Amino acid sequence: MAQAGDENLYAAARDIARALGKDPSAAGDILQILSGYGASGNRGGDPRPTHSRGGANLHNLDRSLNSLERQISGYIVEDRPIWSDPVDSRTFLDSVDELIAIAGDLRSMAGDKSVAVCLSRADDLIQQVMFRLQEEFGYVVDRAPDSFDSDDDDFSGEEEDNVTSYGVIIARPVTDYKIVIEALQSSVIGDLNAIAVRMVAGGFGKECSRVYSSRRREFLEESLSRLHLRGLSMEQVQETPWQDLEDEIDRWIKAVTLVFRVFFPSERLLCDRVFSDLSVSSVTDLSFMEVCRGTTTQLLNFADAIALGSRLPERLFKVMDLYETMQDLIPKMETLFSDRYCLPLRHEAVAIHKRLGEAIRGIFMELENLIRRDPPKTAFPGGGIHPITRYVMNYLRAACKSRQSLEQILEQTGNEAGPDASALSVQLRWVLELLESNLEGKKRTYRDPSLCFLFMMNNGKYILDKVTDNELGSILGEDWIVKQTAKLRQYHSNYRRSSWNQVVGFLRTEAPYPKLVENLRLFKAQFDEVCKIQSQWVVTDGQLREELRSSVNGIVSPAYSSFIRKLKESPEINGRRGEPFIAYTVEDLEMMIKRLFKESSS
Repeated sequence: MAQAGDENLYAAARDIARALGKDPSAAGDILQILSGYGASGNRGGDPRPTHSRGGANLHNLDRSLNSLERQISGYIVEDRPIWSDPVDSRTFLDSVDELIAIAGDLRSMAGDKSVAVCLSRADDLIQQVMFRLQEEFGYVVDRAPDSFDSDDDDFSGEEEDNVTSYGVIIARPVTDYKIVIEALQSSVIGDLNAIAVRMVAGGFGKECSRVYSSRRREFLEESLSRLHLRGLSMEQVQETPWQDLEDEIDRWIKAVTLVFRVFFPSERLLCDRVFSDLSVSSVTDLSFMEVCRGTTTQLLNFADAIALGSRLPERLFKVMDLYETMQDLIPKMETLFSDRYCLPLRHEAVAIHKRLGEAIRGIFMELENLIRRDPPKTAFPGGGIHPITRYVMNYLRAACKSRQSLEQILEQTGNEAGPDASALSVQLRWVLELLESNLEGKKRTYRDPSLCFLFMMNNGKYILDKVTDNELGSILGEDWIVKQTAKLRQYHSNYRRSSWNQVVGFLRTEAPYPKLVENLRLFKAQFDEVCKIQSQWVVTDGQLREELRSSVNGIVSPAYSSFIRKLKESPEINGRRGEPFIAYTVEDLEMMIKRLFKESSS
């Protein structure tokens, strides 16, 4: 009876502490006050206890520990989960609270040998309790799918689609990145929080975090599996054909966006709720990091493998997609990974983003090498637009759709900007200078000087058209366009001079009649030859084709008309010789000139 009375007295002290809003560990102090009142109920006499206060307190704590040990041991050896019964779980938590409070009281009395023995017993029991709580924490998480009923708004009618065969809740496909996934019910979160609070108080915060993070990682892995990411290693990425990697990059972009805009923010919120009201806040951050680390590392490793891969020019656009996706997500990463545990993940993301930028710079350098290595070989048929011109201009035009990112990359990787031009503008002008130099080498493969100039005119016009009214032209600047236009006019002038000046030269009227007749014959022969040859030359651009024909007609027709008129007015015709044979009228020449140049070489 005395033992029961002491235990009841200690329990009463704890209830008073709770009622006063104090920590249950304050029960020891209250107990000392209560124990000063003797069994006789002497309230006005000597307040001193009939025995040592410290001894009485230790005696009462020991008795309470004995009682808790019997009660808790029954739960610890129980085969069925304690949290399968709400009453049992509540009773068990109350017992755990008392045990932790008793251990705290004993620590405050450290120094006495008998206290040390009692404290050792309490610590052993706490350790057993913590192991059991660890199991119960896992049980509560694992049973979560069963706790979702048919009227749950987030999973209504779709439980089978959102729970794997071994009980891991996974997320449904998401298109709205402003949502929050509520993977666990509030009642489940409440149970987890109750266990977490006790485990942290008992010094098992890391163990609690480990159980929680392992279960939540399963959620992320299963949810991401729906996006069909292959999880390629760095070696596998290097060995996979680029066409297959392009598809994988598209899936990666969807996955990483979903992870950092939906999954991780939802996981952060869940962590904060499960581990709220803890005496050690670092458990929350540690748990979140452990949940996110595996998925983050997998996603970043793929991007890193791409960044360290080949620098072939055709890879630019997909690598740019990766770079810009990470660029958009870096602020989100900085918010999510702001604590000391997640800091290495954030640093790694920033480093890989930088390496992607370096890869893009390297790809641009490889484009320069590609232009340099493209040899003159044989003459391109008809002097049309060379494939290297089409490739480079379409490449640059497409690349400039990511102007802001390219400017940032080139500035960060050490490209020098001019006084009136950005680093990107300087880089583009240099690439186009290399292209022009390459074309100059290719034009030498033509034996006909006129075809050399036509070739340069065709390619120059294509280049100019590709920079007009778009981002590429804006970056290059008006001064570059003006200079390119002047070059085009010069090519035109050189073509006309080399092709038609000699032909028109036969139409000089300052000559005697026999010479005029001979010149007419030579003109026809030369004109026919030039028309025959140049009718097979290529001018793809319709406007340029008409401009060239008009230009040729503008110098040939007036000269021919004047020559024929002069020839007909010659006194020699009105005398004994008669009118010479004139093969073409002016209209005939104009028709033949209109047949100059083909639209394509085919």
